[in-house]
Amino acid sequence: RKTKQQKAIIEEQHNDLTDSITYARRIQAAVLPSDRIVKQYLKSSFILYLPKDIVAGDFYWMEQSGDKVLFAAADCTGHGVPGAMVSVICNNGLNRSVREHKITDPGKILDKTREIIIQEFEKSEDEVKDGMDIALCSLSGTKLQYAGAHNPLWLIRNKELIELKADRQPVGFLTGKQKEFTHHEVKLE
Repeated sequence: RKTKQQKAIIEEQHNDLTDSITYARRIQAAVLPSDRIVKQYLKSSFILYLPKDIVAGDFYWMEQSGDKVLFAAADCTGHGVPGAMVSVICNNGLNRSVREHKITDPGKILDKTREIIIQEFEKSEDEVKDGMDIALCSLSGTKLQYAGAHNPLWLIRNKELIELKADRQPVGFLTGKQKEFTHHEVKLE
C-alpha cells in the first residue's frame, strides 16, 4: 500500500512536470516564425525542425527589414529546458539587434546580439557562459549576405558544394579575445 501511494505521488509529480514543459513548448513555438510568414518571404523553402526533447535549444528565426529578409538557424547551449531558456534569450537578442538597433548586416547583427546576450547573463551573480552557434543570412533579390558562429553556409552551384566558413567563436561569452564576425556576400544564380 505504501509503495502504491509513493507511486501515485511520483506519477502526479511527473504529470505536473510534463504538463509544465509541454506548455513551455507552446511558448517557445510562439516565438518561432510561422510557416505562413516563412512562405511569404521564402516561397521555395522548407523547415525541418525536429527537437530531441519537448522543448529545445535549437531554433530558427526570421525577420523582414526594408527589402531584406533575414533568416537563421541556431543551436543554443544546452538541451531540453535549459537550452530552450537560452534560445528565448538569443531569439530576443536577434530581434533587438534588428528592431531596436536597425542593423541588417549579418556580421554586425551577430556582434550586437553577442553584446546583448552577455549583458543579460552578466546580471546574474552566477557565472553564465551560454550562447549560441548560428548561421545568419540576409537576402535581397539575388544578393545573399552571411555570417556564422561555428555554423557554415553551404551553397550548391553547378553540382558543386561551396562552403562559406563560419567564425570559430560563439555568439555569447568567449574565454579569450572576441573578434568581429566575418561578413560574406554571394550573388545567387
